[in-house]
Amino acid sequence: MPTGVALQDPRQQLFEAALRVLVREGVTGLTSRAVTAEAGVAKGVLHRHFADFDAFLTELVLDRIARVRILATDLVDAAGTGDVADNLTRALLVLFDPVMTAIVVLIIARDELRARLRAAGTARFPLVGEGTAMVAGYLRAERDRSRIAPDADIDALAPTLIGAAHLLFTEQTGGAPPPGSVRRVVVTVLGGAAR
Repeated sequence: MPTGVALQDPRQQLFEAALRVLVREGVTGLTSRAVTAEAGVAKGVLHRHFADFDAFLTELVLDRIARVRILATDLVDAAGTGDVADNLTRALLVLFDPVMTAIVVLIIARDELRARLRAAGTARFPLVGEGTAMVAGYLRAERDRSRIAPDADIDALAPTLIGAAHLLFTEQTGGAPPPGSVRRVVVTVLGGAAR
């Protein structure tokens, strides 16, 4: 990129480039050089906005966590409307998009990233933990509306749903599993808890 050309939003441009590289090349292909090349900017642009590559990755993950929290609010707002299994299915399809699945692998692969995310106050397992909290919050809201059994063990149901969905999405190649497959997992995990 020629010098003197102002970037509109360099952080967002770098985040989007990193996500494209991560989904296309995987964790091993995600380097600062690959990100800046993908973004079409000089290598120094990344280091002008972030202390180092792990600081960049931390901010990238925190940005995705913020998106999960917005999704969680939207899901709780949907409580009492539609079908519980359909609402959860839609949320899981958004939550476990290819980017999210790739970021989970990135978090697992980079010790320093996990340490920085914990220092930033994320869940014990970043993104997956926030996804679990999202499902638990929704199930509690539905329980308050008597659409989930009062004795349902939400603290067991939420991580079970997230774990089962995560496995379903990671086993899929070339995109998300069919919504019917995700719904089947949701219905099975909820079992008699849904009314």
